[in-house]
Amino acid sequence: MCGIWAVFGSDEDVSVQCNAVHKITHRGPDAFRIENINHFTNCCLGFHRLAIVDDIKGMQPMRLYTYPNIWLIYNGEIYNHELLEKEYDLQCSTTCDGEPIIHLYDKLGPEMAASQLDGVFAFCILDTANRKVILGRDTYGIRPMFKLYNDNGFLAVCSEAKGLFGLSHTVSDAKAKIEPLLPGHIEVYDIDMNGKAKFLERKRFHKIGDMPRYKSLAPALTDDVKLNIRNLFEAAVKKRLMAERRIGCLLSGGLDSSLVAAMLVKDAKEQKLSYPIQTFSIGLESSPDIAAARTVSKYLGTEHHEVIFTPEEGLDAIEKVIYHLETYDITTIRASVGMYLISKYISEKSDTVVILSGEGADELAQGYIYFHKSPSAEEGDIESRRLLEDLYMYDVLRGDRTTAAWGLEIRVPFLDHIFSSYYLSISPEDRRPMKGVEKYLLRAAFSDTGLLPNEILWRPKEAFSDGISSKAKSWFDIVQSHCNAQINDDELEQAANLYPFNTPKTKESYYYRRIFEKYYPNKAKWLPYFWMPKWCKTSDPSARTLKHYKQ
Repeated sequence: MCGIWAVFGSDEDVSVQCNAVHKITHRGPDAFRIENINHFTNCCLGFHRLAIVDDIKGMQPMRLYTYPNIWLIYNGEIYNHELLEKEYDLQCSTTCDGEPIIHLYDKLGPEMAASQLDGVFAFCILDTANRKVILGRDTYGIRPMFKLYNDNGFLAVCSEAKGLFGLSHTVSDAKAKIEPLLPGHIEVYDIDMNGKAKFLERKRFHKIGDMPRYKSLAPALTDDVKLNIRNLFEAAVKKRLMAERRIGCLLSGGLDSSLVAAMLVKDAKEQKLSYPIQTFSIGLESSPDIAAARTVSKYLGTEHHEVIFTPEEGLDAIEKVIYHLETYDITTIRASVGMYLISKYISEKSDTVVILSGEGADELAQGYIYFHKSPSAEEGDIESRRLLEDLYMYDVLRGDRTTAAWGLEIRVPFLDHIFSSYYLSISPEDRRPMKGVEKYLLRAAFSDTGLLPNEILWRPKEAFSDGISSKAKSWFDIVQSHCNAQINDDELEQAANLYPFNTPKTKESYYYRRIFEKYYPNKAKWLPYFWMPKWCKTSDPSARTLKHYKQ
C-alpha cells in the first residue's frame, strides 16, 4: 500500500501545489519523495511509501539507467514479477516487484504491458522521450486512482481524490472534474513542450471473467471442478505471501475470511515463515463474529487478537470513516466502521503490516442473501458480474481505504485474476445458492478437507455490519438511533431540494451525505447509486431487513 501523486502542465509553480500530496501521507508512512521533472515545465511526481518489498531499492519515483526517459510511480503488488523477468529476459536491477512495468512498457507498449501483470496496481508512467503519460489500473480496481483533467492541459493524478482538491486553477473545486480511472483500463496522454497534457486514448486491457494472458504457476485445470477451486484458491493465497513484512489476516469467523485464514496458515507452514500468523476480529460485546472467529482461531492455532469496541467509539469514528472512504453509500459506511477500528488496532498494537481479507467472495460466489431470490441461474450470473464490475466503488473501496488510513496493505485472494476467471467460467446453475445455502459450491469444494470445521464452513451469511453487532443491541439500531437524533424531520423532507442527486431517503443516509458534502462538496456523482439488494422489497441494505436472514 502506497500513495502516488502527480501533476502535469500546471499554470503555477508546483511547489505550491505539492502540499496536496501530504493529504495521502497515511498511505505510505515509511518514506516520502517528490521530484520535479527536468526540462518539463511544472511537472512533478510524488510518492508516499509503505515498504513491503526491496526496502533498499524500491523507492519511487522509479527510474532505471537502462531507460532514463521513463519515470514510474505505482501502488500495488506484481505477483508474477519473477516470471516476467525470466520470460522477457528483462535484466532487472532491483528485486522490486514493480520494476518489470518499466521494462514491459518499453518492450510491449502500454496496453500489452498492463495485460501481463498478475497483481493489483495503479500506475503512472511519464515517458519524456516520447512525451507521453500513461495511467493504468488493475482489473477490479483494488488499488485506487483518481485523476483531474481539464481543457487547459492540466492533468493531476492521485491515489485518493482528496489529494486533488485545490489543484485546478481554471475552475473551482466544486466544478473540477475529479473522477476515478476505470479498472482494467489504461489511458494515454500527450505532453507538449510546456508540460501540457492532451488526452489521446482509453483502452481496456482485461475484462472481468476473461482468463488473463500471462504465464503463471497456477496448477493445471482438471475435470474435477471442486479440485480446481481448491487448487486455484490455494495458489491465489500462496502468491500473496510475497512480502518482507509480517503478514496477518482479518477474521470475522464467516466463510470468506475463515477460508483465507485457513489457507494462509497452511501455506505459511509450508513456506516456513519465521512468525506465527496473527488473526484479528472485531465486534461489539457478545457479537457473533467475535465468538465464531475465536472458534476458527483455536482450530487453526493462530495468534488471535479480539477488539471489542463500544457504541460510542463506533459512532465517533463515522466522520473519519467517511473522510477516508470518499463515499456516502450507506452499507459501505456501516461496514467500514468496524474495519477502520480494527485497522487502527493492528497498526498500533501489532507488527503486522500486510493483511489478507475475504473481500470479493460474496460478489464472485453469489454470497449475498438476496441471491436466494434470483429468478434464474442466468439472472444470478448477470448480477454477480455486475457487482464485480462495480466492486471498486463499494467493498473494494472499503477494504482499501480503511486499511490504508492506518498504513496497512490489504490483499484479497478471492479477486485473484485466475481464480475468479475460472469460477465465473463454471455453469451459472452450479454457482447459484442451493438447498437454502448461499455460496454452496464454494463451501462444498472445501467440505471434508479438514481445512475448517463444518460449523464454520456452513455458517450462514452475515453482513459485516450485522456480524459485529451485540446481542443486546445491533450496530444497525445504534446507528439509527444516533442519526435520528442528528437529523430532524424537516431536514429529511427538504432533502430533495438540497441533494437532488441520490436523494437521501432516511435520516441515516442524510447524516452520511451531510458529512460527505463537508469534505467533498458537489461530488455526489462519484457514487452512481446506493448499494441495495436486488429482487427484494426493502428500503435498507442491511441483511437484517431480509426475510431469509431472519429465518
